Amino acid sequence: MNALTLDLHKSRFTWPVWREHCFALGVAVALHIGLAFVLLNLSHNAPMPPVVSSVITTQLLSLPAPAVQPPPPPVAAPMPTVAAPEPAPIPEPVVKAPQVQQADLALKRVQQERQEKERQQRIERDRQQQRREEALRQEQIVREEQQRQARLQEQQFAQARQAEAERQAAAAAARAEAAVAASRQYLPIAKDAPDYPQRALDRKIEGECTVAYRVTAQGRVEDPQVVDACHPLFVKPSLAAAKSFRYQPKVVNGQAVAVANVKNTFTYKIQ
Repeated sequence: MNALTLDLHKSRFTWPVWREHCFALGVAVALHIGLAFVLLNLSHNAPMPPVVSSVITTQLLSLPAPAVQPPPPPVAAPMPTVAAPEPAPIPEPVVKAPQVQQADLALKRVQQERQEKERQQRIERDRQQQRREEALRQEQIVREEQQRQARLQEQQFAQARQAEAERQAAAAAARAEAAVAASRQYLPIAKDAPDYPQRALDRKIEGECTVAYRVTAQGRVEDPQVVDACHPLFVKPSLAAAKSFRYQPKVVNGQAVAVANVKNTFTYKIQ
């Protein structure tokens, strides 16, 4: 004990050494107490059974010496816990989104913008297609209206041409009928050509001379007169030729009548 006490005094200022010695002391004390308890229990005599015979049987028990176990390695005693001062509240740091998450958000935003742009472009294309279709429909309507107007004009022109042709045909028929009627009224029977004046031949004079006269009910010519411009050399032969004309008289209601202001043009041309 003195040595242990001395050691304790020597190492009182050394905590690890003191802790090891305390542990060894505790183990030794516990072993001694246990050994004393075992020896005390073995020293008591068991109750003797009732004497049956006069023979006493004794038995010697020898106990083996208790094996001394080596002391366990010293266990470090727990340090006394000292309550640490409560730290001041630290403001929560602003947690920034990870760079990867920001990149994903940016990519998603770009995709959404692209999708929105594509949607707007698709809507604009649809509107342009509708405008083109509407323009084509309007052009088709205008073209059909123009074709209808053209057909209508062609029909009107055709009707006008047909009416003009009918009018001309009617006029021609009327003129033909009038000519036929006129020919029936005073159809010339004999018309002798005038004599070409010699003086006009010598001078190589050519021209025309128109003579107006009256056709009598007997078909003869009366009162011939030169009208319009006429060369003096052609007046006398023209009047003489007109007097020699004979006509079929004009008949009105079955009676022959005279016809006034009948004209005839004589042409003088050197062959």
